Amino acid sequence: MNETARRDGAIQLGDVRLSLRSAAGPVEILKGIDLAVEAGETLGIVGPSGSGKTSLLLVIAGLERPTSGRIRIAGAEVTAMNEDGLAVFRRDRIGIVFQDFHLVPTMTALENVAIPLEFASHPDPFGQARAQLESVGLGYRIEHYPGQLSGGEQQRVALARAFATEPAVLLADEPTGNLDGATGQVVMDVLFDLHRRRGTTLVLVTHEPEVAARCDRVIHIKDGRIADDLRQTRSVA
Repeated sequence: MNETARRDGAIQLGDVRLSLRSAAGPVEILKGIDLAVEAGETLGIVGPSGSGKTSLLLVIAGLERPTSGRIRIAGAEVTAMNEDGLAVFRRDRIGIVFQDFHLVPTMTALENVAIPLEFASHPDPFGQARAQLESVGLGYRIEHYPGQLSGGEQQRVALARAFATEPAVLLADEPTGNLDGATGQVVMDVLFDLHRRRGTTLVLVTHEPEVAARCDRVIHIKDGRIADDLRQTRSVA
């Protein structure tokens, strides 16, 4: 990743609130989140189910509009963008990995990774996609379809796709949630290795303490608020 991307890969949230409608009336999901993530930092987000972890990740990604507050990512005011601007910004500056792999089943691994590159008008989308798959140890699987890949291999394809456009920020929501322990360890090793080599700012939602422990810093979300914000004494990744 170039130095401009490294400098801009920071996240700032100011008094971010999110309320969603329900049959019983509005439900407050996020209740005034103030958060600053440094460029190149790895941030783990933990907390009980329903605490607002995934909602926080979604508002950072621009996939959910906050009810109020400000979000600035990679030097851009995300909350001021319209839907078209957000889509372009996510394409160029943010990579996202979910618990479910979200691969297109009728496309090969190579084609899946090439999708965001083609949207971004990359001069050689398939050459870059091949290089990305090789970087996650799947150069020998490029012509395989998702149904021919194991869960761990599918998640590595998803990681290759997320990193393909060299995003300033990588957001990961329970990326090992559908994997067994050993496979999840392999995927985490790949993720942190990519972060280390690319210098990408990484925000990771997880329920696994050993995964969170690999991050530079961990915040604990409880009832829509940041209950704890702890910087690790060291990163073991």
